[in-house]
Amino acid sequence: MRHNKKFNHLGRTASHRAALLSNMAVSLIMHKRITTTVAKAKALKKYVEPLITKSKQDTTNSRRVVFSYLQDKYAISELFGVISAKVADRPGGYTRIIKTGFRANDNAPMCFIELVDFDENMAKTAKKAKRTRRSKKTAEAPVAEAPAEATAEVAAE
Repeated sequence: MRHNKKFNHLGRTASHRAALLSNMAVSLIMHKRITTTVAKAKALKKYVEPLITKSKQDTTNSRRVVFSYLQDKYAISELFGVISAKVADRPGGYTRIIKTGFRANDNAPMCFIELVDFDENMAKTAKKAKRTRRSKKTAEAPVAEAPAEATAEVAAE
């Protein structure tokens, strides 16, 4: 019976799928953000998050276990050096998937997957836009012109 054995095979054999996920995980670790299809990104998220959790303990055994998945010593040094230091206090959720639309030739849903702590744009606090009514906008327009006239008078003096 196939109970509880449901996951996306991505249209590949087991060895091809393992190689695909390994290569994508190495690219994600080295570049911090990659663009791919949504299905591959979801599969990659399940593949790479346990490896990042394993990298929090910098032991010989954990390095060997992660190396058995990735097979790239530069990615291992990046993961255990830079990435594990940034995610040390995070309890999980190391990656983020942001959908970007559809691919032009085959209309596949595309996205980018990135490591959460390495995106500078998302890390900054976003300013909330003020909700104003139209009547207030017309009242603010003359106020915006007044300082410009004052600076012109100051410059003339």
